[in-house]
This record gives sequence, structure tokens and C-alpha cells, in this order.
Amino acid sequence: MESKKILIATKTYPSISQKYKETVCTAGVLLSEEEKPLEWVRIYPIRFRQLDFDRRYPRWSIIRALIEKNDRDYRPESFRIDDSSIEVLRKITTSNNWEERKKFLLPLQSRSIKEIKDQDKSLGIIKPRIINRYFCQQTERNWKPKQQAVLDQLDLFEPTVELEKIPYKFGYEFIDEDGDKHRFSISDWEIQELYRKCRDKSLSATQIGKEKEAIEKVRQKLEVEFMNKKDLYFIVGNLKSHKNSFMIIGVVYPPFVSQLNLF
Repeated sequence: MESKKILIATKTYPSISQKYKETVCTAGVLLSEEEKPLEWVRIYPIRFRQLDFDRRYPRWSIIRALIEKNDRDYRPESFRIDDSSIEVLRKITTSNNWEERKKFLLPLQSRSIKEIKDQDKSLGIIKPRIINRYFCQQTERNWKPKQQAVLDQLDLFEPTVELEKIPYKFGYEFIDEDGDKHRFSISDWEIQELYRKCRDKSLSATQIGKEKEAIEKVRQKLEVEFMNKKDLYFIVGNLKSHKNSFMIIGVVYPPFVSQLNLF
């Protein structure tokens, strides 16, 4: 394993694995020692909620850790990590209209999903040319029996809150720079947590009322605010078992920069 610097660009909502129990997929940018962006990397699997608190890297932090290529994953960006080696170095702020964050991400920008596939890549960041619509779709309310069986076997002494199944899928229908249409769901942990927090803060007397209020607040964020006030980019990644199936694993939402702000 080699010690490397990585910018944490996004984390997906935890998923259930029979082998690893609960895992999180992290996408980041491999950095040089001088912190120049080199390439996309995927750190997977990692049991994020079982990490020591000082190793639970926040989004937009730069970490140092020991990593090596994951030889069981055909995707070139996939790496294993020694989670005991994780050191959080610093957090990248949103100052100057996300200037530093964009400095790390945008040099690695791709035109389209097709371009990412043509380069035999499984991770990338694109800017949608047109966002046609935001969508919210109801999904299964409970984990599948095999998934629940894994959760039921978790060590009772592990300091973990039960992993909640989010019964809604959020996403965008958009057209990329090559003119191709896509309908991608969002697996960004940040968006799932937005729904959960809004629901838990709701003063509605019923569970359905709480959920409806949370769904509306997510819509206001993703449709009203993001689509009208933010310069949206999508971090996209494919599924290991379905090479050609991509989803939005991270929403990047710097504010629009007007020409007046440039002078």
C-alpha cells in the first residue's frame, strides 16, 4: 500500500453487503503531494460508521491514507484503503464561490457519459447542458429479506445506529453535452440525510405528514434552489455489476458567478 492524499468529493448512502455488512462508497480525487488533481479514485468497501470518530472523513476534506488497487474490481478507479491509516488533513471551504473546490474537480471534467465510457472509466464529473426535470419516486419501504438478515446479524456491541431504509428515490432527468438524455437517481448521502433530517424535524402529527413535508423540502432544495440558483455539476459513477448503468453519486452546487463578480 502507498500513502496518498485524496480529496473526498462525495460519499454514497450506506448499502448492505453480505460480506462487509454495511458499506459506503467514497469517490474522491487523487492528489499529488503538492495537491494537484491527478485522477478520480473510488474507495470501496469501507464501513464508514464503524470508523473511529477522528477518521470519519467529512465531504470536501483532504485525507492521507494507505491505499492499493482493488484487484477484485475491474474498474480502474477502485482502490482498497487501510482505514486505520486515515488522517484528515484539512477541510476545503466554499469561500470565493467554491474556488478551491472547483480547482480540484473541474480539471477532471468530462463532456458526457459517453466520453467517460469511451475512455473505459467508471467515474467522472459532468455538467448537464439542460436539466429537464427533478423527480421523486417512492421505493420499497423495507429492506429485502436477505438485507435485513445481514442487519440482524450485526454485532450488538458495535456502536452503530440501525441503518434506515429511505423509501424514496430522488433524481434528475437531463441532457449532457453530447445531447444524450439520462434519467439518473441520486445516491449522494448528503441528499438522503437531507430527507431524513427534514422528516425528523417535522411537527406533523402523522408519519405520512412528516414524510410529505420532508419530500417537499427536498424538492425545494433540488428543484427550486439548485436548478435556479446553482451552477450544477454531477459526479457520476457506474455499478460494478452493471458496467453501463450510471447514477449521480454526488451533486456539486456552487453558486452562479455573474460577470460583475469577476471584476
